[in-house]
Amino acid sequence: MTLSEHDLQPLVEQWLPAQRWFAGKGRTAATVTLSRVEVLAAEPEVSLWLATVTYDDGAVETYQLPLVMRRELVPTLEHVLLGSVAKDDEAHWIYDALHDKDVTQAWLLGIRDEATQGPLHFARVGWPDDIPVGQPSLVLTAEQSNTSLVYGDQAILKVFRRLEPGINPDIEVHRALTDLGARHVARLLGTVTADLDDEPTSLAMLQEFMITGTDGWELAKTSVRDLMAEGDLHADEAGGDFAAEAERLGVATAEVHADLAQAFGTSVLAGEDLVARASAMHGRLDAALEVVPELGEVEDGLRAAFDGFSAAGSAAALTTQRIHGDFHLGQVLRTVHRFIVLDFEGEPVASVAARRAFDSPLRDVASMLRSFDYAARHQLVDTAPNAQLEYRAEEWAQRNRAAFQNGYAEASGRELDDAVIRGFEADKAVYEVVYEARHRPAWLPITLASLVRLRPETQHEWR
Repeated sequence: MTLSEHDLQPLVEQWLPAQRWFAGKGRTAATVTLSRVEVLAAEPEVSLWLATVTYDDGAVETYQLPLVMRRELVPTLEHVLLGSVAKDDEAHWIYDALHDKDVTQAWLLGIRDEATQGPLHFARVGWPDDIPVGQPSLVLTAEQSNTSLVYGDQAILKVFRRLEPGINPDIEVHRALTDLGARHVARLLGTVTADLDDEPTSLAMLQEFMITGTDGWELAKTSVRDLMAEGDLHADEAGGDFAAEAERLGVATAEVHADLAQAFGTSVLAGEDLVARASAMHGRLDAALEVVPELGEVEDGLRAAFDGFSAAGSAAALTTQRIHGDFHLGQVLRTVHRFIVLDFEGEPVASVAARRAFDSPLRDVASMLRSFDYAARHQLVDTAPNAQLEYRAEEWAQRNRAAFQNGYAEASGRELDDAVIRGFEADKAVYEVVYEARHRPAWLPITLASLVRLRPETQHEWR
């Protein structure tokens, strides 16, 4: 009584576009093709499926769908119900299997036993006792592009939704840094891959769960909220001052970059390559101005930042290495003892090859600086214009940006190249402006306000 493509086709076509991790929202899909990878368990039937989406523009994306077929409705799984199919003249109900606590042990058992099921390969990193078999699972609701399950308080399983051939960079980096004994990452405990079209494809990874970890974005928001609630205190006087944490995060970031360089090596980006990158930055700004004309108010400052980046490239080569690639406050946890850096997948929209490519670690630095600007101004989205709150937001951002850079410079043992950071940061800001205009227009003022310091008449410095 196995599910078939015919059974699932109409259910998946209706259900898939509504999922938060589906990247094709707003685009027209020409076809959705289903194929079964393997059956993990027989009763209830748990199976892994691939949904290959072909869009009208010719683009193709493949998504992983772990599904469970139940003989009766399960009220607690109503929110992940795809629908029903008829088998032996009886209705059977299809759910997203990752939310069904009665079947999610299959992933742990496979990893513990290093099982092979058809094209599926479960691998363990470390000892069998590290795998928390028997612990109940809970799906985290904050995940955007994948689905993550926490087992008890010991391990977290990230199941990749959109698949690409090859080993996912998140697995590759965590395996290397786990072997290295890196201090600022969660240990890799196991992986799940599938042989698809004669090439291994990453399906999931199991890691140590940081039970005492607090999301860096939430910590920063709390600090900003405390500052805004004060009547007349400056950022360095408020009880929720974040600067010490920002400096520690700078130190942790430098140490992670050092670990990445040790694990994967380094290279050099020649001056002419940086000049070419600066030209591409100008091109992206040209395109962004068509989407968000308000960028014209700071266009001169952005172009000056790109030209400074180019000049820095002409003067000296730039050391490159593996980096995080999508670094922001939401990608770090503050535990009792240290910061933990998460999610080394890189920019979600980039190809696996691009996410694996070497780049300057200063790109990560610039990305985190942008995140401080976002944290400083997030509270202003739903408030009327207020000069005092704007001042306090800018003060908080500048204080924590400086603290982060100081921590990074001290731990890395080198002076930071402001022109390179400024270029990377300006380029990131252009990307953010377009993203917010298209997907989250209420947040567009956050990005635009943080660029006011680029205007020639302002007294603010970029840093």
